[in-house]
Amino acid sequence: MKIAVIGATGLVGSLMLKVLEERGFANERIFAGASSKSVGKKIMFAGRELTVRSVEQIISENCDYAIFSAGGDASREYAPLFAERNTVVIDNSSAWRMNPEVPLVVPEINPHTITDKTRIIANPNCSTIQMVMALFPLHKEFGIKRIVVSTYQSVTGTGVKAVRQLECEQKNEECTKAYPHRIHENVLPHGGDFLEDGYTTEERKLVDETRKIFACPEIAVSATVARVPVRGGHSESVNVQFKKPFEMERVLELLNNTNGVKVCDRPEQNIYPMPITCEGKDDVFVGRIRRDNSAENTLNMWIAADNLRKGAATNAIQILEYLTGK
Repeated sequence: MKIAVIGATGLVGSLMLKVLEERGFANERIFAGASSKSVGKKIMFAGRELTVRSVEQIISENCDYAIFSAGGDASREYAPLFAERNTVVIDNSSAWRMNPEVPLVVPEINPHTITDKTRIIANPNCSTIQMVMALFPLHKEFGIKRIVVSTYQSVTGTGVKAVRQLECEQKNEECTKAYPHRIHENVLPHGGDFLEDGYTTEERKLVDETRKIFACPEIAVSATVARVPVRGGHSESVNVQFKKPFEMERVLELLNNTNGVKVCDRPEQNIYPMPITCEGKDDVFVGRIRRDNSAENTLNMWIAADNLRKGAATNAIQILEYLTGK
């Protein structure tokens, strides 16, 4: 197979290459693409050297698959050009997620939305992926009525510039800022751009993407996004109200039997999901699972995951696995 990774020199793109190697694609023909400032650079993949090429050069290779992590503008410009050549695009940006003709896919939940005619597939937002992974088995059994979610998102979700800001501030050094305020020893109730209704684009993604993935537009979702001074790994406090009553034993049984979800819930031993313990792992970790006694049929839980792996790179490669039957 010919597989292109567009945005191969970025945080997520470089991890996509690593996950491709880990998950059985080491012997395929891999093309690394990036912006003009990175063209000509050498990067390693599966023990061999790849030369970074321009996106225009890679389009002409007629790849079987192209995995994008180069931002929305690049995806809007180049994804259709790849698709015209019958290349299947898996896009990690927000550019195509809410397009009704583009499937928004978490392979454990809705791979059936991909058809033989699909040429562009959207990878959901990192925060959405980890939340729906934990909620989907419960939704199937009890039916979700309402979700209230507050996220605690690490700086890697913003990119290299944000990581550098945190590192510089920890050392009390000057640097170019990714955020409007200091992030070290601070919490910013701000993710994405503010919209007219007072919510942010990151919060809106949690609403719209959850409804689309579950094919359930009537689910009520209220989201608050915060950026925390953590290098990697997103956490979420989730309060979910169901249409049907539930027993805690059944909730735990469903979560324990869900592929890709790990229950980490022994609070009496101080064991619960944390970014530091989910780093480098592909599973979504769920803990602090408890009934909300203030509302009918309502549950509280804490969810943590590596936002660069299952939240981005791994989910994209899992889509590729589904497409190729690996």
